[in-house]
Amino acid sequence: MPRPPIERSVGGVPRVTLFKPAAVPGRALEQLSLAVDELEAIRLVDLEGLSHEQAASAMGVSRQTVGRVLERGRAKVAEALVFGKAILIGGGQYRVEPRQLCCWVCGAVWAAEDADAPVAVCPSCGSADVGTCWDAAGRCGMGRGGRRAGQGQGGGHRADKTGGGEGGRGRGRGRSFSSP
Repeated sequence: MPRPPIERSVGGVPRVTLFKPAAVPGRALEQLSLAVDELEAIRLVDLEGLSHEQAASAMGVSRQTVGRVLERGRAKVAEALVFGKAILIGGGQYRVEPRQLCCWVCGAVWAAEDADAPVAVCPSCGSADVGTCWDAAGRCGMGRGGRRAGQGQGGGHRADKTGGGEGGRGRGRGRSFSSP
């Protein structure tokens, strides 16, 4: 008998749970189901800029689990975009826990009061340059999505987009090589 799945920590349940192509009636579309934990993995890695290890720490699972969940989620989103299918968000193995946020300007750490708020603002300095903390030390991601790469407290995202290497988030795995 297989082991029961471990619940993944998510920062909140999304308010919007259905996405569909414009000008196409919903009943005429095939729907794909995107689990809440798959959306959370996409949010942490692709939007917040966390590495798989950091996202795993934030979700309370292993790096390999985050990789599998992320791969499934990305594949579903790609299929919906390419083939014009609707995405229905819901279900999955998850538990909702308040997100810890940290300010990239002043370093303040606080618990998010409203997980559905589109933009968080630092309660100490008023900056909108905030990210999700991925561990108890208050380190946070170096997210893309309008945030400035290269600032913050140890998210590991490099400001140059060459990828690879120490702490980089390039397409390649492991070391990066350059010609002399």
